Amino acid sequence: MAVNFAYRRERRPCGLLMLATAALGATFVGLQAFEWTTLIVHEGVRPWGNPMGAAQFGSTFFMITGFHGFHVTCGVIYLLTIASKVVRGHYEPGGNYQVVEIAGLYWHFVDLVWVFIFALFYLW
Repeated sequence: MAVNFAYRRERRPCGLLMLATAALGATFVGLQAFEWTTLIVHEGVRPWGNPMGAAQFGSTFFMITGFHGFHVTCGVIYLLTIASKVVRGHYEPGGNYQVVEIAGLYWHFVDLVWVFIFALFYLW
């Protein structure tokens, strides 16, 4: 929706939707940090061992979810940067809001990757 508003040059709703997306992404990373803390402190899972099963689980889980969390964090920073520029009218003179679409494509790629990570670690 933010891309649609951007191409219609409606800066305020575009920026608000991007900020909402960034807030949800930051919430996701916060919940991931909570999950990691629970696993490490309360369950004893470490990257080099797992008291509940295969030792490789810890290294695989922390590497894959950590790498994904890093990319979500980068996406949140990118969304906040682009949203602030949109709201301030940085792209208005040229009318080229392609950067909003590029941010959306990056975000949806990271989102799609989560679908596979979730299926691998939480459903399987």
